[in-house]
Amino acid sequence: MTSWRKLAFASTAALLLATAADPAVAQRRAAASPAAEKPAPWPGLPPGATEEYMLLRDGVRLAANVFKPAGTGPWPVVLTRTPYLKDGRIDPKADPRGDENRKRLVAQARRYTDAGYVLVVQDVRGKGRSQGFYSAFETDIEDGYDAVEWAGTQAWSNGKVGMTGGSALGITANSAAMAAPPHLTAAYVVVAPADRLSYSYPGGVLKEKDTIGWLRGQGVSEEVLNRTRNRALDDVSWNRVAMTANRKYIQIPIYNVGGWYDIFNGGTVDNFEYLQNHGAPGARGNQKLTMGPFGHGNLSGDLAYPGSDRLALGGDQEIRWFDHWLKGQDNGIMAEPPVQYFMMASAKKDAFSPKNRMLTSANWPPAYREVRYYPSGGDDLTTAAPTADEKKTSYRYDPASPVPTFGGANLTFERGPEDQRKIGRRQDYLRFSTPPLDKDVAIAGPVKVELWAATDGPDTDFVAKLVDVYPDGYEALVLDAPIRARFRNGRMPQDIRMMTPGAPEKLEIDLWPTALTFEKGHRIALHISSSNAPRFEVNPNTGEPAGGKAKPRVAVNTIYMDEAHPTALVLPVVYPLDLR
Repeated sequence: MTSWRKLAFASTAALLLATAADPAVAQRRAAASPAAEKPAPWPGLPPGATEEYMLLRDGVRLAANVFKPAGTGPWPVVLTRTPYLKDGRIDPKADPRGDENRKRLVAQARRYTDAGYVLVVQDVRGKGRSQGFYSAFETDIEDGYDAVEWAGTQAWSNGKVGMTGGSALGITANSAAMAAPPHLTAAYVVVAPADRLSYSYPGGVLKEKDTIGWLRGQGVSEEVLNRTRNRALDDVSWNRVAMTANRKYIQIPIYNVGGWYDIFNGGTVDNFEYLQNHGAPGARGNQKLTMGPFGHGNLSGDLAYPGSDRLALGGDQEIRWFDHWLKGQDNGIMAEPPVQYFMMASAKKDAFSPKNRMLTSANWPPAYREVRYYPSGGDDLTTAAPTADEKKTSYRYDPASPVPTFGGANLTFERGPEDQRKIGRRQDYLRFSTPPLDKDVAIAGPVKVELWAATDGPDTDFVAKLVDVYPDGYEALVLDAPIRARFRNGRMPQDIRMMTPGAPEKLEIDLWPTALTFEKGHRIALHISSSNAPRFEVNPNTGEPAGGKAKPRVAVNTIYMDEAHPTALVLPVVYPLDLR
């Protein structure tokens, strides 16, 4: 099996092209005449690049940097489409990191050209040197198709095009793949979602700081932000560009790379699962997945998984992928297991366990057994199903005093396995945990919470967390997710139903997948509350949409734990052969 040191590079190889992102750059550029000619030479080009142009089907001109190998072509092409400026920052006075970012961009380009590929880095519509009106990801299906076909028919191209990219660049790669352009042969996608609705509104709850905060930082108007706050419903505008709705059209092999603490964890895994097992011919059976112990940026907290600090070290996984599919090399990559995933374990900084290691599987998820852990009397969490006729606990959730965020799958602020002890002891934050484990418990697969709960009003939120409690008391956050009660039956307009005050109902919270060994001496914990701010929007408990006129109210929320209402943490327990 390829070592983690080599695999680690795959998780950020494509992301280096996004490191020069400038959040201060204007979001929109006025469209120029469709007949506009090539402009004067551009002094901001990175060394080794030539600037080339293409016309989209509607006449808008896009600009791209083209890096070519030495010698005489044609060559296979690796294309990436970015909203983050193909040239990087060009004014060192505006950003002292500008020169360093451009050096990294050039070094990244050389990695492809040295391997015999033309690298094309294109500014998307309305960004950087490209014309048009920028509307994030709304035109990248059609624009991606045109860009691939342009790249596949240039004199320097042999007609085989691969796409690469991470995060926003991964979204543009997936978008182009959904259009099925004839010259697109394979893709390498790092940390991309299955759809933006489930990422922006998990469980129907807006990711406040990451979604609204990031958009506000881009200069988006408050009017638009207020509209964004009320887009939790499933509708055609989301699905027109969503992978979940359109990935059935993908016909190529895609190598997906993700991180267990990444903001797109669930989407990375979900895209692989669908394409590998249910995809169209050309896609089905030809996918790869690697999941590592990292987030969308450096992890916060006192844990440091081996390999997560080596993400910029060299490796050949992506090049091997393109060598096989774009050059036809029989390099053995398709004979390797389709899934490689990092099994996390105890990982205090400078004292991580050897049980942190890479594992392989024929598919995702690996075979597992669902094991339910039930909150019971006091703060206990046990595998014994409840037998009591009635058992419940209540707390008061005040929107004016939400539970603060410490860690999680965040983009714009601290992320990862932070210590939940920072929250302190609060009456509206329930902790349930097992006794110290007498043997290791390993999980790999989807995690969920079956929550039986009630509220005294029309609507509220519930938040669940999976936590690994270390012997010294450190409460390492593993996964967390919310659910808005009114969306418990789904996100279509006809699914919305307010709660009946005081009536318990079952709400299922999808915590996304992970792979972790709870080691002997640790405790498995389930934490439940009704807020997690600023990670998630605070629910006013009124049942009104965001910005409603009703005054926020304090809700009395109740968790049920009896035989008829068995709240449970559902873990995918696995039995790896090397588990000791």
